[in-house]
Amino acid sequence: MLTSSLAHVDTNNLDSFFMPFTANRQFKKNPRLLVRAEGMYYVTHDDRRVIDAAAGMWCVNAGHCHPKIVEAVQNQVATLDYSPAFQMGHPASFELASRVAALAPGDIDSVFFANSGSEAVDTALKIALAYHRARGEGHRVRLIGRERGYHGVGFGGTAVGGIKNNRKAWGMMLPGVDHLRHTHDPKEMAFSRGQPSWGKHLAEDLVRLCELHDPSTIAAVIVEPVAGSTGVLPPPQGYLERLREICDQHGILLIFDEVITGFGRIGAAFASEQFGIVPDMITMAKGLTNATVPASAVAMRKHIYDAFMTGPEWMVELTHGYTYSAHPLALAAGLATLDVYRDEGLFERSAALSPRFEQAIHAIKGLPHVIDIRNIGLMGAIELESRPNRPSGRAYDVFLKCYERGVYLRFTGDTLAFSPPLIVDERQIDQIFETVAQAIREVD
Repeated sequence: MLTSSLAHVDTNNLDSFFMPFTANRQFKKNPRLLVRAEGMYYVTHDDRRVIDAAAGMWCVNAGHCHPKIVEAVQNQVATLDYSPAFQMGHPASFELASRVAALAPGDIDSVFFANSGSEAVDTALKIALAYHRARGEGHRVRLIGRERGYHGVGFGGTAVGGIKNNRKAWGMMLPGVDHLRHTHDPKEMAFSRGQPSWGKHLAEDLVRLCELHDPSTIAAVIVEPVAGSTGVLPPPQGYLERLREICDQHGILLIFDEVITGFGRIGAAFASEQFGIVPDMITMAKGLTNATVPASAVAMRKHIYDAFMTGPEWMVELTHGYTYSAHPLALAAGLATLDVYRDEGLFERSAALSPRFEQAIHAIKGLPHVIDIRNIGLMGAIELESRPNRPSGRAYDVFLKCYERGVYLRFTGDTLAFSPPLIVDERQIDQIFETVAQAIREVD
C-alpha cells in the first residue's frame, strides 16, 4: 500500500523552471506536484493518492517503482556508473540489443541506442539517408511524414511531424519533407472500436507523393502505427499494409515510430507484430526502460545494417551517436524491465484487458459534448466539443476535475487520452472512466 511521509514542499519557489509543453503561468498559480509513486498510483504534494491513467506519459508500462527495476538500477550505479559507447562497450549493451531484436518482428536484428524518442527518430532518419548513400542512391533525400503525426521535438522529428502547433514557431525546419494526409475522418469513423473499417484508401496518398516528387528521390516514410499524441488514431484496416506495399514497390524505407505503441501497449511487444507488418526500422523509447532511466533505440532490418558493413574494418561505419548511448543505468533498467514484462505476462495481460477497457471507455458515449471515442489495446481517447474561442478549455477543465478526484489523465487539444500501466485491473479501469464520466457531466 502506497503511503507517504512528506517533508515540507515549497510551492512558492517555482519561477526558475521553464516547464515543457505547459502553460507555465497558469500552472504556477495552482501547482500540481507529484512526490511519490508506486504501482498504479502517484502521491501529490498535498498527500493525495492519484491513479495514473496515462502511465506517466505513455511510458510506465510495468507500474511505478517496480522493485525489480529499482534494484537493478541501484546495483548498476554502484558497479559501473558510466561507460563510453564510442570504441568501447559494456556487456549490458549487447545483451539488451539482442533481447530487443528477439522481440522485434521479421529480420529486424540490429539495434542502435539513444536516449529519448526524439533522438531515436532523428537517428532513424539519418540512418535512412546514410543507408541509401551507402548503396549508391544518394539522390534519395526526401522524407515523408504524416499530418497529425508526432515524432518528438528534434529538428528531424519536428520536420516530419504533422501537428501544426508543434511546427509553427520553428520556420522552415528541414527541406525536402512532405506529408501524407492524416487518417481521421469523424464523419466516417466516429465511435469506431479498434481499427476503423473505412479509410484504407488513404494510403494511396503516398502514391500521389511518389508521382509528385519521383519515388527515386524518397528515402523513407515514417508513421506511428497508431498515432498517439495527436489523440489516439488507430489505423484503418488495411492502411498500414498498403503503405508497406507502396514502399516495397519503390524501394522506400518504411519506419514505424513505436515510441508509444512499443512494449505491450496494444497487446504485443510491438504494434508491427500485432498488425503483421515488418517495417524497415522501428523507433522505441518510453516502455523500453519503464521510464525509470531515459533510453531509446532504433531497431533495423538486417539489410540496413549490412549496407554499412563495407570498406576497411578500421573505418567508422556511421558517424552518429550520443555521449549517453547505451548508458549502463538505462540498460540495466531495460534488462530488468524486459524481465518484468516476461515474468508477469504483461503483454498478454494488456491483450486480455483490452475488451474491458474498450467497454468502459465507450460507455462515455452520449454524455454532453462527447463527439468521438477511439480505442485500441490499452490506449484510447475521448474527444470533446471545443468551446467557441477557447480550444482545449473543456478538456483542461475535465482534466482538473479528474485530478481533484484522484485520477491523472492526459489531454491534447480537447481530446482526453488514456494509456494506463499494463498492471491496471478491471476495478481500476472502471474507476478511471466513472470518474471521467462524472467530470464530463459537471463541466458546462
